[in-house]
Amino acid sequence: MTQVASSLIRKYAVPGPRYTSYPTVPFWENNLNKTQWKEAVGQRFLEENEKRGISIYIHLPYCESLCTYCGCNKRITKNHRVERPYIEALLKEWALYVDLFQSTPKVREIHLGGGTPTFFSPAHLRMLIEGILSSTRLMPDAVLSFEAHPASTTLEHLLELYALGFRRLSLGIQDFEAEVQKTIHRIQSYEQVEKVVQQARGIGYESINFDLIYGLPKQTLHSIARTIEQVEQLKPDRIAWYAYAHVPWMMPSQRSFEQWLPSPEEKLSFYEFGKQRLAEAGYHDIGMDHFALPHDALFKAYESGQLHRNFMGYTAVDTRLLIGLGASSIGDAWGAFAQNEKKVEDYKKAVEAGNLPIVRGHRLTAKDLLIRQNILDLMCRYRTIIDKEALGEADSHTIMEAMQPLLADGLVEIKLHDAHRTTIEVKPSGKPFIRNICMAFDLRLHRKQQKEHLFSSTV
Repeated sequence: MTQVASSLIRKYAVPGPRYTSYPTVPFWENNLNKTQWKEAVGQRFLEENEKRGISIYIHLPYCESLCTYCGCNKRITKNHRVERPYIEALLKEWALYVDLFQSTPKVREIHLGGGTPTFFSPAHLRMLIEGILSSTRLMPDAVLSFEAHPASTTLEHLLELYALGFRRLSLGIQDFEAEVQKTIHRIQSYEQVEKVVQQARGIGYESINFDLIYGLPKQTLHSIARTIEQVEQLKPDRIAWYAYAHVPWMMPSQRSFEQWLPSPEEKLSFYEFGKQRLAEAGYHDIGMDHFALPHDALFKAYESGQLHRNFMGYTAVDTRLLIGLGASSIGDAWGAFAQNEKKVEDYKKAVEAGNLPIVRGHRLTAKDLLIRQNILDLMCRYRTIIDKEALGEADSHTIMEAMQPLLADGLVEIKLHDAHRTTIEVKPSGKPFIRNICMAFDLRLHRKQQKEHLFSSTV
């Protein structure tokens, strides 16, 4: 690694958001009550249902064992009697949303996340999806996907979900090295993963994603090379090559391996090495941490300028109404966000009482919406236009001032169109620092200057 690259890493390795939304959750004003959320959802449904359809994210929080690196909202248990009551609560919550709609919802996207969705039995997953679909109409280009732990995904899971319309599968691999798996308590063998992949392809699944993480404890360049070599043998259609998010103040389990974490320089070298190897294997860099083969829908969306990003990460489906179901799920009505109760007990109690289980929310201002689009454009297309007239003189100046170090370091290119419009384009050297570039636009972050103990490091 060159001295220049190393100095950039030290300079930009600061806490920063991943920008699945703007404003980011820590900066929500909680200026939205349940009635206002209902109104926002109802209005967005009227505007979008016939044109784009809606998306549904369903959070299934249960896991049989704790993966110590994980920052997700989860509940650890081996008691599978929790399955049915939770499914029933999800369906009751969905019924509350259906009551808000003026017509049959046209569903363009369903994603099951967790936790571990394959903690649930195939029968209970069928009960859930059939319950949702009984009051909806799937659009012809609907995308149904689910996350899975290779060690708990059976042939029955794959067959049942395929029969329900699921065609995309995301496997949480993280790393194939036994020592790394043992340290983070995420254990599955290459043979288990290979079996699930072969079964899914034999059934007819059209897209298989692998989640891989760099920056984990005890990783080395040699171990990452071995992991990527094994990934190449299985040839998933897309790969999420995530930076490990170290947030021990939020997730105490991460403290157990702090002494084995790589330095920021090592972490970025892992990313660059993996990126190069994936490119050599035919994968295209389509976003902050996502790579896809040319035939995959995610790459095609990137090529056509249709790539989208929301609370589920990158997606080829651009909808403006996302209904989040389940404990901790976040809904997005484009002009408003709302998050559910995080604790399963509080979530179920609210739903049983006939209430939407909303615990906090945010109504976006006109300025928020402008910045949201800027950050979305940067994340999905690596370029955006600053409209000085719309943003105002002061905020435009704040953004451009924050952009100057990035410009001086050769990470962005700035093109002045006229007195009011300026294009910001991310250079190839700037892609690893895309979160930092987006932070230059984050007016709420600039104003509050509370960067510590909110976000993981950008590098």
